[in-house]
Amino acid sequence: MASPRGSRFLSVKAPEVHPVTTVLPKPRLDYRTISESIVYKSHNVFNRKAPLPIGALQSVVRHYDEQKRLSSELGLKRHARSNLGEKMRKIKDPVEKQAILEEAKLLKVEVTDLEQKLVTVEDILLGLALQIPNDTHPDVPLGPEEAAVVLSMHGSDPIAASGKRDHMDIGRALGILDFEAGATVTGSSWYYLLGEAALLEMALTNYALSIALKHGFRFVTTPDVVRADIALRCGFQPRDQNADPPVSQMYHIASSNPSHPELVLSGTAEIPLGGMFANQIYTEQVLPLKVVGLGRSFRAEAGARGADTRGLYRVHQFSKLELFVVCSEDASEQAMEELRSVQTEIFEGLNFPFRVLDMPTEELGASAYRKYDMEAWMPGRGSWGEISSTSNCTDYQARRLHIRYRRSSSTPKHTPPSSSSASTQSAPAIPFAHTLNGTAAAIPRLIVALIENGAKFDEEGKPVGLDLPSTLKPFWHGTSSIIRWT
Repeated sequence: MASPRGSRFLSVKAPEVHPVTTVLPKPRLDYRTISESIVYKSHNVFNRKAPLPIGALQSVVRHYDEQKRLSSELGLKRHARSNLGEKMRKIKDPVEKQAILEEAKLLKVEVTDLEQKLVTVEDILLGLALQIPNDTHPDVPLGPEEAAVVLSMHGSDPIAASGKRDHMDIGRALGILDFEAGATVTGSSWYYLLGEAALLEMALTNYALSIALKHGFRFVTTPDVVRADIALRCGFQPRDQNADPPVSQMYHIASSNPSHPELVLSGTAEIPLGGMFANQIYTEQVLPLKVVGLGRSFRAEAGARGADTRGLYRVHQFSKLELFVVCSEDASEQAMEELRSVQTEIFEGLNFPFRVLDMPTEELGASAYRKYDMEAWMPGRGSWGEISSTSNCTDYQARRLHIRYRRSSSTPKHTPPSSSSASTQSAPAIPFAHTLNGTAAAIPRLIVALIENGAKFDEEGKPVGLDLPSTLKPFWHGTSSIIRWT
């Protein structure tokens, strides 16, 4: 059973049915709301181009009706058994007692049969409903990536695109990036950061962390190995079964014992941070809980997108500082704007042009109700490149991870921000929390933006150094002949 928590995590205040391979209870999804909003859910799946099997939503409705019927019938049979037990204790006549015993045996068989049928139906129902994506904020643009809406622009005007600003060429010329050794030791899309590039990673991490701490986030270092079940509950598919052939999106750790839980290398600190709050009930007074986690991110699919795979832009392993928030169901939209504000402050201090986008429906992951992306101008690539994102996952992850909170007696029962909230069911006293996540610093992408915007060249056009923002200087170790602070 979930246990209440107080201020442990406070910062400044003190149909594929996946086997359950964790101590967590099965996800608790809202089948009633799904059934009552089937038209909205269908449109939502279509708008997001979600890979949901044809007829899956209708099948959820049918299986939910069957679950209710079986549960009702099972309840009646159990009640009848209980009554027979009471009757048995009062009867003295052996003949009548034997008749009741025979009736009880028949009821036991019927109860066992109903229980087995109910388990089967519930497993199918859960497997279908788990594939349904989160609802979508009404302001999210419809369509593919090109439909994204620019919310704000920051920094100076973008400098002209130029091949000579390619971060790979500059990094090699300055002796701070080594992709060849990475390919020899591990393979393509692996790399070494040398000298100033390695120091830049440390400086960026501590700079971004300092801003997160200033805004009340508590620092956490996370496990880089997680149960596959936890990743799945956070909305990440360890294996993409819809690809042909199916591909692995995470690195799976082989085990000699098949009874052990399946383990994967974490694709983002969001996964272990979400898992840290799993199966807990918090008091509303301690919310929001805000943490900033540092971990290594591992992506098995790094080479899947053509030109975007060049250099540091898309790699198999990288350091990432992640913001994570657990809040009450009425506070998540405000929390999302606060995350955006923290990220904007971090990137404004790095002195490169960037923009904030409200991402369209087809760019939302399964867990996201709304998502903002931040893109930096990368003149060597000749395009804007994503450096960060922020997602409001509402109760999608919390229902799967069992993250709840107890309302204070003075708090009115709010309707959560959801297009399917027209359901007439009353708000529970212990509702599921809302979770949000945002990237504070995805280190390789920031290094790309800083190198391509800050490179210095001699009269012959050869790279000779880097201009780096003075905001990083307090977090820098040692001196360098190729760095100029600006």
